[in-house]
Amino acid sequence: MITITNNSGGGQPVSMANVRAVKAICAKHGIPLYIDACRFAENAWFIREREPGYADRSVKSIAQELFALADGCTMSAKKDGLANIGGFLCTNDDKLARQEKDLLILTEGFPTYGGLAGRDLDAIAVGLQEALHEDYLAYRAASTAYLGDHISKAGVPIVQPPGGHAIYVDAATMLPHIPRLEYPAQALSVELYREAGIRTVEIGSVMFARHDPITGVELPAPNELVRLAIPRRAYTQSHIDYVIEAMLAVFERRDAIRGFRIVEQAPFLRHFSARFEHC
Repeated sequence: MITITNNSGGGQPVSMANVRAVKAICAKHGIPLYIDACRFAENAWFIREREPGYADRSVKSIAQELFALADGCTMSAKKDGLANIGGFLCTNDDKLARQEKDLLILTEGFPTYGGLAGRDLDAIAVGLQEALHEDYLAYRAASTAYLGDHISKAGVPIVQPPGGHAIYVDAATMLPHIPRLEYPAQALSVELYREAGIRTVEIGSVMFARHDPITGVELPAPNELVRLAIPRRAYTQSHIDYVIEAMLAVFERRDAIRGFRIVEQAPFLRHFSARFEHC
């Protein structure tokens, strides 16, 4: 599976050349290639903006080329589907599709609705087309870049260049006094919420910590990022300015931010429900 855009790596797009190379390897070994297509429209936009040979193509035709390279996809429609709920699974394997439909009937509902209300299916059908409107994509990319440019110029370290759906703050660089296993990205997420009610997500050692296979000791993740994901068609310019003001206020007092320890965690996917206390 290849995720477009790269959510855990700063929201960066995947080039068409990259997808073609992955497809060639998969085909050589008889492995189906699936796309995590949550942000397919943004990825297609960046291919047109940045990859040689695509400047004169429509975003829709680029998206169609991307999907033609895959054997199937998964889609959370709350992203580039512009819907409030739902998603779908696609495959070009007829036998597998029949198995998936049978399982769906047992678990969620008939293939014609899969547990979703009719209005949600309608919203997804419309949203998939509207997400490819190039004026919408241009505004969204500009709005995200505006947020990234303003906070980075003030000294806040971010993953560059800004992605399409989010700005990723490098919390380890911003908060070097907090040890990696006291979760600097989690500490920054908490501080932004306390400052201004801004909900972010940690993409660091809470989410991606590893364990030494011999000692079992927890090892920090490669990065300590805080994702500021921007809701689609929700924020105005004044909302973005509010986020900038809040981030800069937290940045000014960054030396006083304290780390955390985990006091309760699930055996899997602990970042969804862990409880913390200050160190």
